[in-house]
Amino acid sequence: MPRDGSGVRATASNTISITFMFRGVRCRETIKLPPTKENLRRAKLHKSAIEDAIIKGTFDYSATFPKSKRVNLFAETPVQEPCAITVAEYLHQWMERKAKELHASSINGYRKIIDNQIIPAFGSTPIGELTRPVVRQWIEAHPATNKTISNVLSPLRAALTDAVDDGFIENNPLAGWKYRKRQPPKSKRGKKKDPFSTAEQSAILGATTGQGRNLLQFLFWSGLRTSEVVALEWGDIDWIGRTAHISRAETQAADEPEDTKTNAGTRRLKLLNPALEALANQKEFTFLEGKRVFHNPRTNEPWAGDQPIRRTLWTPVLKKAGVRYRNPYQTRHTYASMMISSGEPIKWLSKQLGHSDMVTTLRTYVEWLDDADPTAGEKAVDLFSYGKINGKN
Repeated sequence: MPRDGSGVRATASNTISITFMFRGVRCRETIKLPPTKENLRRAKLHKSAIEDAIIKGTFDYSATFPKSKRVNLFAETPVQEPCAITVAEYLHQWMERKAKELHASSINGYRKIIDNQIIPAFGSTPIGELTRPVVRQWIEAHPATNKTISNVLSPLRAALTDAVDDGFIENNPLAGWKYRKRQPPKSKRGKKKDPFSTAEQSAILGATTGQGRNLLQFLFWSGLRTSEVVALEWGDIDWIGRTAHISRAETQAADEPEDTKTNAGTRRLKLLNPALEALANQKEFTFLEGKRVFHNPRTNEPWAGDQPIRRTLWTPVLKKAGVRYRNPYQTRHTYASMMISSGEPIKWLSKQLGHSDMVTTLRTYVEWLDDADPTAGEKAVDLFSYGKINGKN
């Protein structure tokens, strides 16, 4: 039976559930009655009587629901105002719970937003007093883009949804609400995809040797994210099938490699010859250990995320090669641009990159598709031009 906002609904063929707030906790109790129209009406009257007794301070939980699991809870818990907990206090509790459910990288991102944005703005506010107008007023004065605003609202909205379930607030003031500022069109100069040319790749690889060169060559020719390459193990490589099983990623925030964030991220990557060559050359350094493929050549220990790569290998090599700096993620865009420019199938590329679908790949790299085949359209002209139709050459 759908919810009608009354806090009373059928939960089975012979039971009715009622929901009410008591001492700041959302309580759900079951009444053993068939959910007929008359019984539902009686349950609503029962709920009203409970709420009236709560207001008057005469409600006895153990007498009303003697078999409830909450009887001991309320017998030992002193009365407290529902809104006494502050936003900061609740968010800290919420983060502790979410740390057991989400990837460390996601939790790290949430923690930065909560500690640096939300708590300084609303931390001391009782959670029951955090309203949509209060949040809107803060956003309107916040010098941020719509994307940043969306990133800030996302964990706050999720936390407030859980606060409803936890009984601290009746409704989530941010549910179904988004805020967008009027912004000038984005400048094309600031586009994020900036792949390396063939000459730049050659200069980069020529500026390093050994394990450093092997890692960078593999990045350019696998299209993997840096976090995926760092977590790659020799047991993931199928030499006969010329593939790599990609199922883990390691970031700075995690103590251990984690599963890829999406099902599509777990994939069987086809290894092209340059990538296979990099792996074959890397064998002499780490193969006998049988675990991580790529190590930091300075320590001969597995890389601990992308930051050490950026700081101790990537930046010095680009400087030595005389190549304009871009971040290591551009190796992934470089791989995609080479595949698209060569006319490789988009469906195949989408799977190689670990995208959820072709639409994601097309949306990400649409500006390169027009240039992928300079002869595009010529086949149609040859087949269907008027000269061909009329038998004229």
